[in-house]
Amino acid sequence: MAGREGQYILEFRNITKEFPGVKALDKVSFSFRYGEVHALCGENGAGKSTLMKILSGVYQPTSGEIIYKGEKREFRNPHQAQLSGISIIYQEFSLIRNFSVVENVFLNREPANRFGHLNRKKARQVTQALLEEIGFDLDPDKKVEDLTVVQQQVVEIIKALSVKADVLIMDEPSAALTDKEVRKLFEIIKTLRGKGVTVIYISHMLEEIFEICDRVTVIKDGQVIGTNDTRDTNKDELIRMMVGREIEDYYPDRPPKSDKVLMQVRQLGKGRKLSDISFELFLGEVLGVTGMVGCGQTLLAECLLGIERKDGGEVFINGERREVHTICDAIEYGMGYLPADRKNMGVLGPMSVKENITLANLKSYLKNGFLNKKREKKDSTEQVSLLNIKTPTVESIMRNLSGGNQQKVVISRWLLKQPRIYIIAEPTRGIDVGAKVEIYKIIRGVANEGNAVIMISTDLPEIIGMSDRIMVMNEGRIEGIIDQHEATATEEQILSLAVGHQYNI
Repeated sequence: MAGREGQYILEFRNITKEFPGVKALDKVSFSFRYGEVHALCGENGAGKSTLMKILSGVYQPTSGEIIYKGEKREFRNPHQAQLSGISIIYQEFSLIRNFSVVENVFLNREPANRFGHLNRKKARQVTQALLEEIGFDLDPDKKVEDLTVVQQQVVEIIKALSVKADVLIMDEPSAALTDKEVRKLFEIIKTLRGKGVTVIYISHMLEEIFEICDRVTVIKDGQVIGTNDTRDTNKDELIRMMVGREIEDYYPDRPPKSDKVLMQVRQLGKGRKLSDISFELFLGEVLGVTGMVGCGQTLLAECLLGIERKDGGEVFINGERREVHTICDAIEYGMGYLPADRKNMGVLGPMSVKENITLANLKSYLKNGFLNKKREKKDSTEQVSLLNIKTPTVESIMRNLSGGNQQKVVISRWLLKQPRIYIIAEPTRGIDVGAKVEIYKIIRGVANEGNAVIMISTDLPEIIGMSDRIMVMNEGRIEGIIDQHEATATEEQILSLAVGHQYNI
């Protein structure tokens, strides 16, 4: 990187992108330096993804120029961009799970011997050298399906480096990582920066932006609001730039404590994974459930909902003992579920917004085997208005919505069904700060209307800000329940319980 300090490797000049009826980008202009980590942030739907798809050759701009390494460039497809040294790692990885690390790194461009066959020895040597280059210990022959999320991310990184990436775009790279894995990811990014690679870091996690990034550009409604050095700005300023307003009341007010029990769980167990789970869920409360990744909180939700069969224990709803063997039983007894894996378990991408909203309540629209499309459209339109879901129409395809709006659609599905108990996992993962505030208000509103919410989250500020009580789990057991009507929990207190240390509650 000698002699390139402060120079620009990439410039956007008046990039505009129009789709039928929508201007996604409007004269976007800003630059990236050689060997910097440059954050790109903004609300869902701001235009970040569209801009990166133009850079990586998926889209072509309606107008404007890309200046790359001092020359005007047009990338007509992703392969062309990649050959020029621009690679993108999407939030959903593009790896083949039953292939090895080596096979994924050299997919469709395998080094061949003189007979035209895969030169496995050379491929393995190159892969091993790339792993050593970024300081990561990983067996090149291991299958992707046996790797952790951070290891899969490393495979994507070395895959990009194997084609000599000078610009690496990382889309929400920490969304599914533990704190320990995030630390390792940051070490890798710092190594890449030291080797002169420019990293474009797309994230909603503001704390990470200030820790790892040199500069940050904010995009709102398809326009650049500004670019700042991270050392010269702060979290509040970024939020103002992203949402165009102050967010004073980030978390809704906590209502008075209720003493009416809506659900009671007694000694629920599941092999060695869950043991003696006993707690109460009160009317009108948000019960936060947290712990280290793999502590059992997701399995607990699945046992309560009948997705997984519990080995023992009892569940009482409104004082009546209920046997929940399937998700249909759970729905019948007044429970609704928003899973953490929104893409694979919550959202039906190819279907319309309307169909996604009415899915859980479909029977109510059937009469004599015919679907009442008029009432279905009316109810879904009302939900779109009620939750401020940004979509052209209810007939729009679900996968075209931003992450925050997809999450609102899944919430509206259950608001229409009107369960009494909502089990919501990682409600704001991968969602921008403005949408988070709206979802927090929806969750609190649901509880205040005579229902209750079990909110599973590994985001400790979110757990503390939203929960009336916090149930901390460790290795399939409840380590403690903190009542925030008595004293506000701290991250230190929660983490101490999460690793099995009996903190003084």
